[in-house]
Amino acid sequence: QVQLVESGGGLVQAGGSLRLSCAASGRTFSTLSMGWFRQAPGKEREFVAAISWSGSTNYADSMKGRRCTISRDNAKNTVYLQMNSLKPEDTAVYYCAADLRLGRPVQAIFEYDYWGQGTQVTVSS
Repeated sequence: QVQLVESGGGLVQAGGSLRLSCAASGRTFSTLSMGWFRQAPGKEREFVAAISWSGSTNYADSMKGRRCTISRDNAKNTVYLQMNSLKPEDTAVYYCAADLRLGRPVQAIFEYDYWGQGTQVTVSS
């Protein structure tokens, strides 16, 4: 079993920044690939970013080259999602997820084995 607890969400004005954290326990964190997803009201859950156990990263096309960075600190058993230049359309519940396989960072929801409860991010215009 892997337990995941997200934190760092909140209300922020458009153009602002947030850093989300996800603390993991229950398994050797350095062997986990981690992903961030989000789900806006009335929409399906979508991929945001992922980082493999070895540090390789993968971003959604909408996030590439701009506004977010995923990172991990294996000493703290934590994965982060730094988001900048936030827009109202970034409003969603953000979830972290763990993939037990020692593979590359993947986008598909079904590839992930464990999920956190989510943290709300609200961006006001």
